[in-house]
Amino acid sequence: MKYFYQARSKEGRLETGTVEASSQEAAALLLQKYNIFVTSIKPQSSLVLHTENISFLNKISKKDLAVFSRQLAVMLQSRVPVTQSLKSLAVQTKNPIFKEKILKISQLVEEGNPLSEAFSTYPEVFSVFFISLIKTGEASGKISESLYYLSDHLERESDIQSQITNAMIYPAFVIAVLLVVIPMVIFFVMPRLVDLIKEATVKPPFFTQLMINFYGFLANWGWVLLVAFVLAVLSIIYYLTTKEGKKRLDVISLRVPFIGEFFKKIYLVRFAENISTLIAAGLSINSALKITKDTVGSEVYHNIISETEKGVSDGQKISSVLVKYHDYVPPFVVQMIQVGEETGTLDKNLMEIVNFYNKDVKRSIETFTAMLEPILIVFLGIVVALLAVSVIEPLYGALGSI
Repeated sequence: MKYFYQARSKEGRLETGTVEASSQEAAALLLQKYNIFVTSIKPQSSLVLHTENISFLNKISKKDLAVFSRQLAVMLQSRVPVTQSLKSLAVQTKNPIFKEKILKISQLVEEGNPLSEAFSTYPEVFSVFFISLIKTGEASGKISESLYYLSDHLERESDIQSQITNAMIYPAFVIAVLLVVIPMVIFFVMPRLVDLIKEATVKPPFFTQLMINFYGFLANWGWVLLVAFVLAVLSIIYYLTTKEGKKRLDVISLRVPFIGEFFKKIYLVRFAENISTLIAAGLSINSALKITKDTVGSEVYHNIISETEKGVSDGQKISSVLVKYHDYVPPFVVQMIQVGEETGTLDKNLMEIVNFYNKDVKRSIETFTAMLEPILIVFLGIVVALLAVSVIEPLYGALGSI
């Protein structure tokens, strides 16, 4: 059973969270074991909503994992025992969901489980890629190095995600404003304008008449359009959750001008960085390809990497397989991989590809942001002009005839 607790850490900081135990006494003893001193504990009610337990408010981000990996690497490198390191990190972690998971992992390690096995208890947080690197570190005795690799990898991915998110804030805000303003005009301004025009003798302009007719249509059949729109959106969402839908969306997105090239760069960065990190950590090329195909995030590139894995298993080189997919893997990438295979520096050459495309992705985002602002300004100008022509002009005409 889960219990919601309020407690103070060894340093005196107030903490809240949930813990799973057989009874309240067992829960309190478990927390005390980790130097967390309970001030209040009670069964977690399904009717009580705690923001600490709302997953989307406490999502464990790549940045959280990057910081956790680097801190754990530093502590292990300093010869601090694993369980003590995990307990210390749990105390420092502000995210209550992540804190609970770290404490559970510490408990599993203390019971004699390998660190990689303890991490694999939470596959929704620690990916196959993450756990594979930890296993490699355990086998080679260089677990802190594996954690450093993971931290660098997660930080780079987090930076790319942040750049994309920041680039989308402005257009999302503009679209949200339009979605609020336009319905307000249609449902609040237009009805009064229609009544005013009907009372006046002035004939409305053509465009205004179209707007009036459109409003009349919405008044009578708007619910049909709304139901049809909702059903269409739900159908599309359902289709995109299917395997065929995901594959179709992936193929289409890679063929869209500019957007397709941008996505290709993102997937190539993931492919090259994952392979480089795994090889540098000591995994075989086949194992690296097998793990990477499930983490690249694209059905198209998943199939390409899967074919590459089969080719390498049959004795071929990575470059000799990738050269067949020139639409998705540029000659530059194939040449860099070929040179790396011939000189024995494949992991370093792959990281050069990552650095090159990371800079290219950053430039693409900056270009997109720079282009988007004037485009949105022009779009907003057109919307305002249409509203002025359809609403303000006939309003002045109607007022003048009164």
